[in-house]
Amino acid sequence: MSDVPAIFAAAVAADPARPLLTFYDDATGERTELSGLTLGNWVSKTANLLVDGLGLGPGDRADLLLPAHWQTAAILLASWSAGLTVAYRPWSTAGLTAPAGVPDVVFAAHDRVRSMLEDVPDADERFVLSLHPFAMPMREVPDGYRDFNAEVRVFGDVFRAAALPAPDTLATTDGTTFGQWGAIAGHIAGEMGLTAGDRVLIDASRYEQPVQWLLAPLAAGASIVLVANADKEKLAARAESERVTKVL
Repeated sequence: MSDVPAIFAAAVAADPARPLLTFYDDATGERTELSGLTLGNWVSKTANLLVDGLGLGPGDRADLLLPAHWQTAAILLASWSAGLTVAYRPWSTAGLTAPAGVPDVVFAAHDRVRSMLEDVPDADERFVLSLHPFAMPMREVPDGYRDFNAEVRVFGDVFRAAALPAPDTLATTDGTTFGQWGAIAGHIAGEMGLTAGDRVLIDASRYEQPVQWLLAPLAAGASIVLVANADKEKLAARAESERVTKVL
């Protein structure tokens, strides 16, 4: 598979009803389970927001200042489905210098917006995410931002890209192109020892980059149990209850 949309489409098509991404946050007690079909709906809605709502497409840039999270997965997959170039800065690198230039859209977690204003780049469109377990809209939205969960719901559940990015279009600001993503994700999946049918438990604090906690498992045909703020004492029982075949 040569690109991210193809990787994701194949992962969903294998069994749309199976749990494809299960997210835990041991700091809050959250457990959110998404089938391939449900995650696909979130991806389509977000891609339609980007393309139909904002008029973005191949060559435009999205900056994500978000932790590893199921909503982050949806926004990443939607951005690549729409052909956007992504700048992703994981939670632990809050002070990391942003790439040069001004992004076309920014998605930021509410904690970062409130406590690290200087870290959020300027953009014509900026969305804030509460990261609420049930994706509820925020009661109070910071000035200069739109509530992602409130805005995305009005868009359609089916996305069809009107323009596909050329293979040499940048998929990420680190220089990775759309034409390279498939091979990279497959290579990392091999290094991780992932195979089709695996159910892999991933400690988000150890694997912060999306190619590790999202794309490589999908490329391998695996389903994901992503754990934020992992309580080490719960991992063994969780691996058993989730029928995990590999722990990372």
